[in-house]
Amino acid sequence: MPGSSLKIKGNWDEAKGKLKQQYAQLTDEDLTYTEGKGDELVGRLQDKLGKGKAEITKLLNDL
Repeated sequence: MPGSSLKIKGNWDEAKGKLKQQYAQLTDEDLTYTEGKGDELVGRLQDKLGKGKAEITKLLNDL
């Protein structure tokens, strides 16, 4: 299914800043990303933002 795999590219710190501006409820802890651990990040954001996995993945890929 398109958009189901996470492709974080570029500067993650910059992307994190954009997410925190958009979603004030997100903390640095929520936005911890380790290479290869994208599913954990997506899971935390799903819980915090109440969105589906595909929606979160798209949001991150579009940053």
